[in-house]
Amino acid sequence: MSASGGTKAIVAALAANLAIAVAKFVAFIFSGSSSMLAESVHSLADSGNQGLLLLGGKKAQREATPQHPFGYGRERYIYAFLVSIVLFSVGGMFAIYEGYEKIKDPHELDHWYWPVGVLVFAIIAESFSFRTAIKESNQTRGGLSWTQFVRRAKAPELPVVLLEDLGALVGLILALGGVGLALATGDGVWDGIGTLCIGVLLILIAIILAAETKSLLLGEAAGTEEVAKIEQAVVDGDTVTKVIHMRTLHLGPEELLVAAKIAVQHDDTAAEVATAINAAEERIRAAVPIARVIYLEPDIYSESAAAAGENPAKSPGGH
Repeated sequence: MSASGGTKAIVAALAANLAIAVAKFVAFIFSGSSSMLAESVHSLADSGNQGLLLLGGKKAQREATPQHPFGYGRERYIYAFLVSIVLFSVGGMFAIYEGYEKIKDPHELDHWYWPVGVLVFAIIAESFSFRTAIKESNQTRGGLSWTQFVRRAKAPELPVVLLEDLGALVGLILALGGVGLALATGDGVWDGIGTLCIGVLLILIAIILAAETKSLLLGEAAGTEEVAKIEQAVVDGDTVTKVIHMRTLHLGPEELLVAAKIAVQHDDTAAEVATAINAAEERIRAAVPIARVIYLEPDIYSESAAAAGENPAKSPGGH
C-alpha cells in the first residue's frame, strides 16, 4: 500500500482494538453485561477488518499479468467491501441479537466496576486511534469536508478506519450509558437497550461503507481537478488542438486510466501526430502522476459532426 498514512492509521487501530477486545471480554466474564459482550465482538470484528485492509493493500502491490493486464489495484476496494460485510454481520447483527436476548431476560450486573473501568479505558484507547486517523486524513483531505472526504476518497483505507473508529467511540458511549442506567435503576433492560443501539449504529456504518466501496468497485472517474489538469496538459495549441472527448477510470487508488480522442491538424503527417501524442502523454503524467495507463486516439475535429452526433459528455463517465 503506497499510502503510508493509511497504513499507519490501520496499524494504530489494529493495536487498539486487539487490546480493547481482550479487556472487554474479561469485563463481560466478570459482569455478565451484554453491552460488554457486544462491544468485545465489535472490537474483535474491527481487528479482523484492519487485518483485511492490510491484506488487501499487500495483494494490490502484485505486478500485472497477461490475465490481469491492468494490475491488482482494485484488490483494495474488494477488501474494503468485505470489511463492510463483516461489520454488518459479525458486529451489527450479533449486537442486535444479544440486545434482544438481554431485554427478553434481563438480570442485574455483577462487579459493575469491571465494565465501567474497561469502557473508560477503551474510550481513551479509541480516542488515540481516532486521533491518528484524523491526523493522517488531514494530510490528503485538503479543503474537503469530512463528508466529502469519505464520499470522494479513492483510497478506501482512511475513510474505513475513520468510520470504524467513530462508530467504536459512539458505541462505547452507548455501552457506558446502558451500563450506567442499568446500575442506577437496577434494571438490566437498559443494558440490553444499549446493546441494541450499538447494533443499529454498526449496521448504519456498514451500509455507508458498502455503498461507498461499491461505487469504487464499479469504477469511478478521476476527480474534477484531475480531469481539468489532464485536458489542459493534452492540448499544445499546435498539433493537438482540442480534446474531443475523454474517459477516465481508477484502476486503483493510485492508478488512473485515461482514454481520449484528440483533435489534430488535418495536414499533419503520421510522424508529427505520433510525436505529438508521445509529448501529450508525458505532459499528462507530469500533471497527474497517477495517470499511468494512457490511450490517445487522433482525429480531425468537425463542428458539424459534433453537433449532429451524440454528446459523449452525456454518457456515464464522459468528460
